[in-house]
Amino acid sequence: MLALDIEPFTVELKEGSLSNVGPTNKSASAKLFDVESADVRAFGDKRVKFEFDDAEGNEVQVALFPETVRALVEEIETLEDESSVFEG
Repeated sequence: MLALDIEPFTVELKEGSLSNVGPTNKSASAKLFDVESADVRAFGDKRVKFEFDDAEGNEVQVALFPETVRALVEEIETLEDESSVFEG
């Protein structure tokens, strides 16, 4: 399941094209639940790309700098040590 939250969001459809209506102060968040597959690969010379897919064909891609990836690895290792999430 893919959940999108875009605020404040108004567009117009004109001659087959979407255009922003109003100021350019939009922000968005995307959440992908029930991930079926996850992949990681180099993205250009300076980033690491993560790709997540669910059974419905929804996909989220995230490109991170190596220092952010390293920090996430440390957080995952801590979670493995301190949480029951990885048990079983």
